[in-house]
Amino acid sequence: MNQDPTTAAIQHCLDALQGDAAAEPLIRELLERAVQRLRLLCASLLQRSYPRLTQPPLNLETDELLDGVVAGLLTALRTIRPQTVRQFFALANQHMRWQLNDLARLLDERPHAAPLAESGIAAQPSSSDSVLSQDARRMLQAIEGLPEAEREAFELVRIQGLPYAEAAGVIGGSVKTVQRRLNRARLLLAEQLADLRPDAPGVPTKSPGDTPSS
Repeated sequence: MNQDPTTAAIQHCLDALQGDAAAEPLIRELLERAVQRLRLLCASLLQRSYPRLTQPPLNLETDELLDGVVAGLLTALRTIRPQTVRQFFALANQHMRWQLNDLARLLDERPHAAPLAESGIAAQPSSSDSVLSQDARRMLQAIEGLPEAEREAFELVRIQGLPYAEAAGVIGGSVKTVQRRLNRARLLLAEQLADLRPDAPGVPTKSPGDTPSS
């Protein structure tokens, strides 16, 4: 499979890093080569899975997340040596999730100022004030618990929004391999989260003959 120029440049830097004790310039070159793709991945993950963090009070922007991820990778790569582009982006994705999960947890634990109702009495806080609902946390935990290959395919395509062909380039396989792993991930998630489906037993449904009560 032919590598695109960015992937080839990243792989070249990774090859140069192997066994190099004085690697700081190589690490910085690697991150410079990868920064545009890292920015796209940060933007996709932030908007798809953590949109609440982009709203007040955090107002997190893509470049702010990117700065934190690059800083984390700069430190990590001094001791960790990914050998392939796939391993490098898996490490980057891990740092993105760590930062976003930490921010979400802090915001969840932050006391919410209750808005005043028209009567002047503080209104009951809405459950939507929380960054992540209990169901959302279950979904993220289920994704984290997927087998490595299935989780990687799911994150690349469904969370980061990569096309199948680009995801295949990251994992070093074919488009059909990505599709197969993604399908397995969906089946596993469907089994674990079956009770969250709208038609699951115990979830009230409205029959066609129901009419609003007066």
